[in-house]
Amino acid sequence: MHATRREPTASLRPIRPGDFGVPQARHLLRRAGFGAPEAEAKRLAAIGPREAVDQLLDFQRIEAPPEDIGAFERDIMRPRSPAERAELQRARRAQDEDTVDRFRRLRMQAQRADRRQMRAIQQWWLMRMIDSPRPLEEKMTLFWHSHFATSYRGVESSWHMLMQNRLFRDNATGSFAELLRAIIRDPAMLGWLDNHRSRRQNPNENLARELMELFSLGLGAYSEADVKDGARALTGYSFEHNDFVFRRNWHDGGSKRILGMSGTLDGDDFVQAILEQQACAEFLAAKLYRFFVADLPAHLPDTPRAARTVILSLAATLRSSDYQIKPALRRLFLSQHFYDSANMQSRIKSPAELVVGMVRSLETPVRSVDTLLDAMETMGQRLFFPPSVAGWDGERAWINTSTMYVRQNIAAYLLTGRRPAGRRRRVDQAPYDPAPLLGEAPRDNPDAVCAQLLRAAIGEPVGAALWEQTERFRTLSEFAQRHGPRMTNEHLVALLALIAAAPEFQLC
Repeated sequence: MHATRREPTASLRPIRPGDFGVPQARHLLRRAGFGAPEAEAKRLAAIGPREAVDQLLDFQRIEAPPEDIGAFERDIMRPRSPAERAELQRARRAQDEDTVDRFRRLRMQAQRADRRQMRAIQQWWLMRMIDSPRPLEEKMTLFWHSHFATSYRGVESSWHMLMQNRLFRDNATGSFAELLRAIIRDPAMLGWLDNHRSRRQNPNENLARELMELFSLGLGAYSEADVKDGARALTGYSFEHNDFVFRRNWHDGGSKRILGMSGTLDGDDFVQAILEQQACAEFLAAKLYRFFVADLPAHLPDTPRAARTVILSLAATLRSSDYQIKPALRRLFLSQHFYDSANMQSRIKSPAELVVGMVRSLETPVRSVDTLLDAMETMGQRLFFPPSVAGWDGERAWINTSTMYVRQNIAAYLLTGRRPAGRRRRVDQAPYDPAPLLGEAPRDNPDAVCAQLLRAAIGEPVGAALWEQTERFRTLSEFAQRHGPRMTNEHLVALLALIAAAPEFQLC
């Protein structure tokens, strides 16, 4: 999948405007979003790197798409009222099985309705990723979703999952410190990690452990004593229906020591102790680097020199800005390191990046949102259902013989309307016009058409100055020459389908 690559520059100095062309703009759009049409890449290249990065980062200047969550119900999984609980208790004491069964059936009906709503929320978010004029906002929402990984399977409240998704979007490039303080009050997270029942008599350690291990510090940066006292600090952090509540009579108000901080610490003190650790900034910088630049070894000391230098510098930016995400991303997205050819087309697209990127970059029809969601699940990324509290592994974990087959099928479906193998044979009739991808390439020049489609769909070639020097180009050119001299839209779609089946298409 990956060509042999040299180590990139470690420079975080801004890229020179003269070095920022369409390939670099295309790279920025794919990493800081999900890609965009060629016309958008040309526009960003024309305005230069600083303005291009600012337009993506300062997305608050762009009118937000309508939130459009009014159709979703917040009370499907409401707890039983005091009157209902009393009635159920009387029925159990009286062995009134009809009444007990009625309550059981009502609960099952609510669960079925909630699962249907969760599916609708999945559809809503996928369409938001596809349509939003603020792509970095949605990309960061996806980042936080895997970072603070929470699954509906354990939460069993679609409204709680939706509110967590909103929390991530509201804090997309804001303060990590505020997000940590919010996550220990988030009903979805509290339910997922069983903290909502944690009392001073029996503290639950799940949230305290994952808060340090997976969300902020990493293994080796804390002790078991920190976990135990962290769990005590979080006792009483619970929720009632859809709202956070602090149950003071459940909270352990005794003296604790967490990460060197001592006192009658509560959850906010716990978070503050975490933020004061150098390991926190380095952990977060590494997660951002892995998401936006390139895969990394599990441990920072094993990271290649250039990447390690950049991560430590980004960590310093995070600390100096009180953990604001935007300044660190601005440094990264403007840096020579980010645009080094060794870092371009070096990441394997996640299923979301693959599907959303095809619609946004190649401007295909969406066709069926359900089909796209099903394909993403088969490829290993079911939105709102991360596989564990560690989130999705990503990179090479996305690729195996099964997922490659689905990746190629879903690409063909978006391009042609033909459903993936195993589905109904009906063809989606929504038309697709690939002509805008051609740019200035004339249809009666098959070689120019092939080169331009490769640039639009994949980017610049790795290991060659021009696509024309690659075996991939020669294969496409032979196909095009057989169907030339003038390429019809049908021929263009066929060429794109061949490109989408290439290993290089799986990279961004």
